[in-house]
Amino acid sequence: MYSTHYMDLLMQNSPWNLLLFMALPVVLAETAAITELWRAHAKDAVQEARLRLVNRCSGILGGITFVFIDIYLTATVFIPLAQTGEFRTWVDVVAIASYLLAGIPMILMALTHLRVIFRGADTKQRDKKNVLFLAAFLVLSHIAMIFGMVDPGIAGYKPKAQAATKMNHSMPMNHSMPMNLDMGEMDHSHHHME
Repeated sequence: MYSTHYMDLLMQNSPWNLLLFMALPVVLAETAAITELWRAHAKDAVQEARLRLVNRCSGILGGITFVFIDIYLTATVFIPLAQTGEFRTWVDVVAIASYLLAGIPMILMALTHLRVIFRGADTKQRDKKNVLFLAAFLVLSHIAMIFGMVDPGIAGYKPKAQAATKMNHSMPMNHSMPMNLDMGEMDHSHHHME
């Protein structure tokens, strides 16, 4: 069984990559989504104001987080893999691309909260736009998670032992990236390295 680069990214530098690239952005986005839903059932104006503040803060922080994530992963993962043709079939492309695209609605939501865009819109209109941004984020991030967990072998991915060894030593994210090779290929690549 093989893994996508998306899954490799989350598994390496444990637990930091999992926290930075999955837990932090998802917690911020989910907080924004939950407070957006909860606001409709607020007991009073004070509770609604508190929920709106938490919603605004989580939306802004989520957008800022994704600015850095998208810039970093585009430069260090997506572009190098595209240039070298080392994507593990279309499954790998969908997983990584949808994760990067999921950052765009979060960034737009942060810009809406900061009144950088939709300045002329009233509160109700901005709330509607933020709900759409959250929905887009949730759809794209779930596509990334689903395809990220798929074995690219089902789409025909079969690395050569030399290519697997080369990727293990040249991957831009981390030289110690775990490779999901079967035992025969691990033995072969081990002998090749000797």
